[in-house]
Parts: sequence; C-alpha cells; structure tokens
Amino acid sequence: MHQAALIPWLDPAAIIDWAGPWALVVVCFIVFAETGLLVGFLLPGDTLLVISGLLSHPQDYAANGVFGISVWWVALLIGLAAFIGGEVGYYIGHKGGPAVFEKKESGLFSVKNVERTNAFFERFGGLTIILARFVPIVRTFAPVAAGVGHMNKWKYTLYNFIGAVVWGFGLTMFGYLIGFIPPVAWFVEEYIDLILLLAVGGTALITLWHYFRERSKAKKAAAAGEDVVTDHEEARELVLDPEVFERGPEHPDDDHKA
Repeated sequence: MHQAALIPWLDPAAIIDWAGPWALVVVCFIVFAETGLLVGFLLPGDTLLVISGLLSHPQDYAANGVFGISVWWVALLIGLAAFIGGEVGYYIGHKGGPAVFEKKESGLFSVKNVERTNAFFERFGGLTIILARFVPIVRTFAPVAAGVGHMNKWKYTLYNFIGAVVWGFGLTMFGYLIGFIPPVAWFVEEYIDLILLLAVGGTALITLWHYFRERSKAKKAAAAGEDVVTDHEEARELVLDPEVFERGPEHPDDDHKA
C-alpha cells in the first residue's frame, strides 16, 4: 500500500481505528443533507457514493473495506439516508409553504436554484423526483418544491423511494463493482490513503468553493442595487401548480402539436 510521506497520519488502518462506525454515519448524514436540508446542494453526493462503494471493497487490512461492514449494508444505509432526506425535504416544504423561499440571496440560498428546479418539474413532471437525484442542486430543492406545491404525498413517497434506491443504493454498488476491474482494484489497494484524502479534503474544498462563489455573487448583486430579497409575493410565484406534478415528461415538439 502506498504511503504518503508528508501525511503519515493518513494510514487507512489508523483512520479506520479512529473513525470506527462514525465514518459511515458521516457519509449517511451528507447524503441526508443533500436532499433533506436546503444547504445540501453544496455537497458532492454522486462522487461520495461511488467512492463509498470503492472503499467498501475488501482490503488487506479490512475484509469488509473501510466501513467494516458488508457493502450491502453500506449501500442499504446510504439509500435509507437518501430516502429519509427526501421525506424531510418534502415535509419542510409542505409545512413551511411559500415562506420557505422568503430568503435573502446568500451563499446558502439562491432563487435561481429554485427556478432551475421548477424548470425541471415543468419539463419532466413528477418524474423529476427520481431524475433529480442525478442532478446537483436540483436534487436538493426538488423535495422542498414538491412539498410547497403539495404534490400528492403517496406519489411523492413512491418516486422518492425509487430515486433513493437507484441513486443511493445503486451508485454505491456501482462504485463497489468497478473495484473488481483489475487496474481499479490495484489503484484502490495501493493509493487508498490518497483516495481518502481526496474524499475528505476534496469534499470540504468543493463545499467551501460553492459557498463562497454563491456568496460573492449575492454581494455583487446587492452592491449593484439588485433586489436580493425574495418577498412574500415573489415567493408565492415560485410555487408550482399541483397539476405540474401529475404530467409526464414533455417533448420538444409537444408545443407544435396543439
């Protein structure tokens, strides 16, 4: 196994001993936050899931990989976290109503993110709940938008479940399976310390980069005299009509069939 001379404390065995079961807890919380909390759009979920699957591959120091349990449990728990996150996001939107969008532009909120999510709903209807899992930002705001617009709860829960299984469970297992490709397996075995560094440090850096970029945009807009506060009326305009959730995916030529 490759050892990074400048960072000997990144020895995987040492990290596992220190983190124990908390490593998986952290991963599940990040997955939950991406769909259950409005700040979750800052987190790189897709990459994290694939890496979690890779790190669940048997290593010479851990028969069940970094997390110490079967990849089936890892994928199941991550999928469960994704499902619960989606349910919490819907609940926040359903209970909060349009007031959820009454915020000031900042590094954590942008009305453009809501508008981008609404555009997905207009294009794909209720299936957005499933498809959005694979689209950063949209997967964070879709559950809330569905809740605010009062999408049928049982239909939402069904789509949320399917999305959580395909995305959370599926991408984790995908990461695990590609670990059987000889070159990939060798790379993971030899450079797992660097993979861990990129997984942890990279996630933190990307999160901070997104935050400060959005915060900078908000400050520039405020300095230019733009309206950076979504008031009550503007928030109500962001609420989707319930019929949007009932329609199927539209096609580019649909508008020409009328």
